[in-house]
This record gives sequence, C-alpha cells and structure tokens, in this order.
Amino acid sequence: MAPARADTLESALIQAYRTNPQLNAQRAATRAIDENVSIALSGYRPRISATASLGQQYLEQVAESNTPGAPATVRQAGDVTFKSVGGTITQTLYNGFQTGNRTRQAESQVFAARETLRVAEQQVLLNAVTAYMNLLRDTAILDLQRSNVRVLEAQLRQTRDRFNVGEITRTDVAQAESRLAAGQSSMQLAEGNFTASRATYRQVIGVEPGKLAAGMPVDRFSPKTLPASINAARGASPAVTSAMYNVDVAQHAVKVAEGALLPTVNLQGSISKNWGSQQSLSVLETYGYGVVGQLSVPIYQGGAEYAAVRQAKETLGQRRLDLDTAREQAQATVVQAWGGLETARAQIESTQAQVRAAEIALNGVREEARVGQRTTLDVLNAQQELVNARVALVTAQRDRVVASYTVLSAAGRLSPQILGLKIPNYDPVIHYNQVRDSWVGLRTPDGK
Repeated sequence: MAPARADTLESALIQAYRTNPQLNAQRAATRAIDENVSIALSGYRPRISATASLGQQYLEQVAESNTPGAPATVRQAGDVTFKSVGGTITQTLYNGFQTGNRTRQAESQVFAARETLRVAEQQVLLNAVTAYMNLLRDTAILDLQRSNVRVLEAQLRQTRDRFNVGEITRTDVAQAESRLAAGQSSMQLAEGNFTASRATYRQVIGVEPGKLAAGMPVDRFSPKTLPASINAARGASPAVTSAMYNVDVAQHAVKVAEGALLPTVNLQGSISKNWGSQQSLSVLETYGYGVVGQLSVPIYQGGAEYAAVRQAKETLGQRRLDLDTAREQAQATVVQAWGGLETARAQIESTQAQVRAAEIALNGVREEARVGQRTTLDVLNAQQELVNARVALVTAQRDRVVASYTVLSAAGRLSPQILGLKIPNYDPVIHYNQVRDSWVGLRTPDGK
C-alpha cells in the first residue's frame, strides 16, 4: 500500500488539520477544560455517603440496683459484637452564590479554551502553508541550481575546447572552473535546504510529500484594506477574544472569593441502623433518622479570605491589561503581515522583469562572445545573474502565497470554514454538551 501523500496545498492543509499532534493535543486540553463546568455544577447537587461498620469488644458494666433486697450494684461483663449501617445526604442551600459564580467562571474558561484552540488551528494551518511553500520553493531552487551546474559544465567544456585551439587563455578556463565549483557548492546548499524542508513538511503535515502543485494566494478571503484588517484583528482575532474571556474568568473569580465571606446554609438528612452497642450489653438494636439544618457564619479565619479577594482583584487588573496587550499585538501583526504582502507583490513584478532582462542579456552576451566581443567571464556573470533572478522570483512567489495566508491569520480568518476545506470541522461544542450535565460516569464520551 502506497504511503499517504499531500500533493496540493489544500490536501496538505486537510492532512495537517486532521492529524497534527500539536492541534490534537490542544483539542484534548479543550475537552479537559469542558469538565470544569460539570465540576462547578456539582455544587448544586446533593452529596450522598453511606457507612458501615463491624466490630467486637469486651464490655464490663456496673450499675446501681433498684430491686429491694438485691445487692446495691449489679455487675455485667462480656464480649459485644456490634454492627451498623447508615447513610447521609447533604444539600447546600446557600453558599454566598459561590456555586453560580464558579459555574459562570468555568463557562468563561470553556469559551477562552475554544478561542485558544482557534489560535492553535490557525498556527497549524499557517505552519502547514509555510512548510508546503518552503518545500515547493526549495525544490524549484534545487532544480535551478542543478540546471545551472549542467550549463556551467557545458560552458567549461566549450571553454576548454576554445583554449585547446588557442582562441582564449588559461585564465578563461580557470574562471569557468571556479564558477562551476561555486555552482556545485550552491547546488549542495540547495540540496541541504531541500532535505530540511522535506523533514519539516513531514513533521507538520504528517505524510511524505509527493509532486507538489503550485500554491495560490487567498487574498479573496481577507479584508480589502489595511484599516479593515486592523478592525477585524482587534475584534475577532482568537488571541483577542481569548483574552476577553479571560477577563470574564477573573471577574467571576473575584465574586467567588467574596462569596467566602458570606454565610452558608446546608440541609443534612441521615438514617442509621445498629445491632448491638459499644456502650451497653443490654441494647440489641437501635434505629434512627434525622434532618438537620446548619447555618455557618464566617467571622474571622486568619485573614486568608480577605487576601484571596485582594489577590483576585489584582489578577483581574492583570487580565484587563493582557487584553489591551493582545489587541495591540494583533494590530501590529496585521500591519506587519500586510506590509509583507505588499512587499511580496512588488517583488514578484520586479523579479519577473529582472528574469526577462537577464535572459535577454545572457543571449546577447553569448552571441557577442562567439564573435569575440565578450569574454568568458562576461558569459559566466550573465549566467549567474539569470540564476539569481530566477531564484529571487521563486522566493518572491513563495513569499506572496505565505504572506496572503499570514494576513488571513492575523485577521482571525484562517480556518477550514473560510478556506472551504473539504473536511468535517472539529466542533468543541459537541463534547461540551455531552459532559456538561453528566452526573456520573468514568468513561469519556469517546469510550476511554
């Protein structure tokens, strides 16, 4: 069976979205955070416990006798076997609204985790695009360098033939040999870059590459202007929205800490059945049940509860500053990405013109060299300029595609839905709904 391959940019993105371990780890982390809501909701539910005991002990009792004519005291001694079973159910009626605030805090944590997952998705997709285009670029550069070496080898043979018939000097041969050695060195460097890019491709996308098709920019999915991109990033970038939800988490943490200063009210019911007694030889069985309401009012507990409130308020201030930082960072990222995109567009136009001019120049120099108007060095220089121009064009084309995806990511829009990838999208809401109201169970929804 042939190994899986991703031969187009779309298939590479699909493969990375499905199998990238970094993304799957973040999905697992999001599912773990979903359980915080169920944990918080447990504060609304009763707590039930059962007890049982079995034991034996020696008991000796001396009791006062009330029977006329009998001894003043009665002595009893013997081994006692005792058993008991019982159950207790406790329901919290009021705890300073801590349960409600913990639940809202956990829900905000879930929303923040989903946005963090979006950050991971965007980063993995951008890494996949970068790895794909890097390998495509390095493959093209390696082909160019190999072709350049073949041309230089042919040039060296022609130079030696001309030297043998006395048309040129030994210096021309040495220049051709030197340029061939430099070309071979560049080819070896290109082979190293190709090998490294291939390994990175395998790491990010998860399969061995095949014959890669050209990648296309995705400008059509991005905002049309820089101000629009900035507004999108400051309002919808997952890093910003995650910071927003973290502010909500911190606000609810303050309320939870303040709730510890308020009274708590619990209702407890209990039932028990005992056989034998550890205190009396004459008791055979006892049975009892009861309902107790308990009010607890904290007055002073060493000051820890006040410190917790102050600490939560400082954390809230930090989260608000983190939100400002996230917005500024999102704006800076968009501006940088937009500048990179504009630069890449301009570079493609200039390098295309450079390639056309270098091709014309090389053809002209070769013709002039045949009639003795140009030297061997002139031909070699023209050949190198053409190779450099073609390498620059390949690099600019790679930068153009990666920059378009970078702008899309910076604006918070790099997702399978926006790109239209033909793959079922991972929906974290499904797992959340499966575990939110679960009262019992050790297995996860996927059966683990």
